[in-house]
Amino acid sequence: MMRHGHHVAAWRHPDTDLESNPFAVFRRQVHSAERACLDAVFFADSLALTGGVPTLEPLTLLSALAASTERIGLIGTATTTYNEPYTVARQFASLDQISEGRAGWNLVTSDNAAEAANFGRDRHVAHAARYERAREFHQVVAGLWNSWDSDALINDKQGGRLADAGKIHPLNHRGEHFSVAGPLNVSRSPQGRPVVVQAGGSEAGRALAAATAEVVFTAQPSLASAQAFYRDMKGRLAAHGRAAESLKIMPGLFAVVGSSQAEAEDKFGQLQRLIVPEAGLALLGRMIGNFDLSTYPLDGPLPELPQTQDGQRSRQQLLTDLAQGENLSIRQLYERIAGGRGHFTVVGTAEAVADQMQAWFEQEAADGFNFMAPSLPGGLDDFLSLVVPELQRRGLFRKTYQGTTLREHLGLNPAHKQAELS
Repeated sequence: MMRHGHHVAAWRHPDTDLESNPFAVFRRQVHSAERACLDAVFFADSLALTGGVPTLEPLTLLSALAASTERIGLIGTATTTYNEPYTVARQFASLDQISEGRAGWNLVTSDNAAEAANFGRDRHVAHAARYERAREFHQVVAGLWNSWDSDALINDKQGGRLADAGKIHPLNHRGEHFSVAGPLNVSRSPQGRPVVVQAGGSEAGRALAAATAEVVFTAQPSLASAQAFYRDMKGRLAAHGRAAESLKIMPGLFAVVGSSQAEAEDKFGQLQRLIVPEAGLALLGRMIGNFDLSTYPLDGPLPELPQTQDGQRSRQQLLTDLAQGENLSIRQLYERIAGGRGHFTVVGTAEAVADQMQAWFEQEAADGFNFMAPSLPGGLDDFLSLVVPELQRRGLFRKTYQGTTLREHLGLNPAHKQAELS
């Protein structure tokens, strides 16, 4: 969920609420998602002003949402590049306690070079160094989450023992990037520990996900590319002693839904006409690797760019292939990604969207989807009121929650049984 929606021009849509408190907007939308029994809501994050759009800090936001929801999972992003592992472990463990087992951590390395200057750095951390730090960062966080055995709290008033000290474990980690003693000062939650989500698509990102993640959020524009990614990720798990079902592949899905094909295309066209060229160009420049494209003609070809050192290499390759494969100008390329941003895009009826989702699911391209609403509230409301009932009619999606934790929603084992991720 983004403040106005995923389309770069969503803030200009006539139905977009710019005046209400952002939390009030998100709360209404999350309540709607919970009524539709979605697995979770997912908030990205950036530690710099991006696209001129102000945001809310996700852990604070999710903690407030935890108090006003009962079942829906709560996933938030925290970068390993400009954070410390003890703080992140403590924050998400606390969210997991507050929500009674519904928290998820989206583990990312910062791809926005503008973040560096907010943390006293002259240059952004290079791609390889970010992933080296991220792997050790996860190791520390996972170790801290395992500080407390599930039965460490005794609460014996008569005997004067609050906890069994033998079941609370120091970490004593000393590595290349971190030195952390532990133990964590937050005990285990009902789901054992938060779900770990990862979104890297480069070779380094895939390797990290195979070793650490339980959900992968990925940008795949076609069924064939999604199937190849799915096979690759599932095939990497055995080397880490993991079963295929321990990792859920959830591609992004940008869908504009209408009661007819013509209505859906009209809705999409309305958003496309609202794109401000400067905003489209800025979006493309950041997503293709933090390059300034303002000196190139908008209706000329995408220039040859060096491999990004501080951005998303997988997204740079995806967008470059798209531009070259379809001979797109810079303007045509930013118009193409203005909504889906390189993710799978469908514009059509509920039946058409459900057909695509079913095909990807049944043909081993996805275990589920991360729906990216074009605009709020309309884009999400359309999906919840039109597509979800269609999926339910086909027996592809729940009508009621069967569990109470995010792990149960996703079909993941309780964390205390997942020694391979310890």
